[in-house]
Amino acid sequence: MSEQDSPSGGSAVLNTGVAHNARVWNYWIGGKDNYQVDQEVGEQVAAMFPVIRDVARADRAFLGRVVRHLTAECGMRQFMDIGTGLPTLDNTHEIAQRIAPDARIVYVDNDPTVLVHARALLRSTPEGATDYIDADAHDPETIIRGAAATLDFGRPVAVMMLGILNFVLDTARARDIVRRIMAAVPSGSHLVLTHPTTDAGLGGEGNVAAMKFWNDNATPPITARSREEVAAFFDGLDLIPPGIVSCSRWRSDSTADVLPQFGVVAVKP
Repeated sequence: MSEQDSPSGGSAVLNTGVAHNARVWNYWIGGKDNYQVDQEVGEQVAAMFPVIRDVARADRAFLGRVVRHLTAECGMRQFMDIGTGLPTLDNTHEIAQRIAPDARIVYVDNDPTVLVHARALLRSTPEGATDYIDADAHDPETIIRGAAATLDFGRPVAVMMLGILNFVLDTARARDIVRRIMAAVPSGSHLVLTHPTTDAGLGGEGNVAAMKFWNDNATPPITARSREEVAAFFDGLDLIPPGIVSCSRWRSDSTADVLPQFGVVAVKP
């Protein structure tokens, strides 16, 4: 979700001639909601950075573990999933409402393909609620205002930002977006984040050339961040163990492959 894709802050214009992240990601995890250009760019990125499909699957598995943890162990009943991407199996509301049928979930994205699928597929249980906000991640006030129709901001909210801040190229602005959103939710709320990195400790060196190719051939443009830069998103929050780790290792099998995608969960004190 980028400013250049959506200058007014609403839906981006559907462009099937240029690869788009939501559709390429869908292709990498085995989905059908993509076009030939997405497949071609996806294949080229995968040739340059062979673990990208593993990263996509690990990111999705991380979402499942986190939502189950927050719902079953932390008692969370409200989720705001920003940059949700194309719906697939085990979306946030399905996982949460399987445990707590009264859970309420708001999805946020501004891709027109995502919008069509979300309205058709993101169905709530009778006891709970789901909603979809057509908004850009660069506009946190619009997101908060729209989410307030479904969520009670007097009660804790789990803010899900999986693979979205990497599309906010300016780090200071990305930090400000997080700060403004977390300022709107009360104590006991959580921030959940995944973010790609080029850190050598996670094998991220291969990300460099692949990201340059992506930025030359697809939209929106992407950036990686270091552990220190990712840690700064959590200023004022308490990290939940194991802290800032590869998303594949967050409360997972310790033998899982280490992948160049951070996965982090924190709580607002």
